[in-house]
Amino acid sequence: MSLILDCFSVKRSTFYRWKAEGQKPKKRDAIEDKIEQLCMENQFIYGYRTITRLLKKIYGLIVNSKKVYRIMKEKGWLCRTRPKKMPSLGKPYYVTENRLNRDFQAENPMEKLVTDITYLYFGNCKLYLSSIMDLYNREIVAYTISDCQDTDFVLDTLHQLKLSQGVLLHSDQGSVYTSKGL
Repeated sequence: MSLILDCFSVKRSTFYRWKAEGQKPKKRDAIEDKIEQLCMENQFIYGYRTITRLLKKIYGLIVNSKKVYRIMKEKGWLCRTRPKKMPSLGKPYYVTENRLNRDFQAENPMEKLVTDITYLYFGNCKLYLSSIMDLYNREIVAYTISDCQDTDFVLDTLHQLKLSQGVLLHSDQGSVYTSKGL
């Protein structure tokens, strides 16, 4: 034994201290017991912040939330979150280059038109306004209001106009403007 300790340049007292630390059973913290109990009672739906508040409310324990987080993470008691579902809008069917190129001046009426959709909030209700503006005199030449934002909504606005050949219609190329139906 002393030969091995000499080879690694370790003192005998250090070796026996390491050996004694490895054999000590870790005492379980009383806070861990209370955290486990709260987690099990609530089917692991609460996060560490709520568990910290419950420790204070129920048991009168003031514990740092970072300690509660560390304990819950080590034991695998963190709440199980569901991933947020995001709508998949798909890929644009057709995207064109920017022909307007920030030239917002028009020489003739109905030469350059711009369009966009605006959200209108009325209490709990949300409406959509699709409008087309003529850049010659900044006049709104067509508009539609609807409660759903889809391709038919934009097409209703476009069908209000008789567009001649060579008219430039500029949009922000959002999902309704780049869909196959348009």
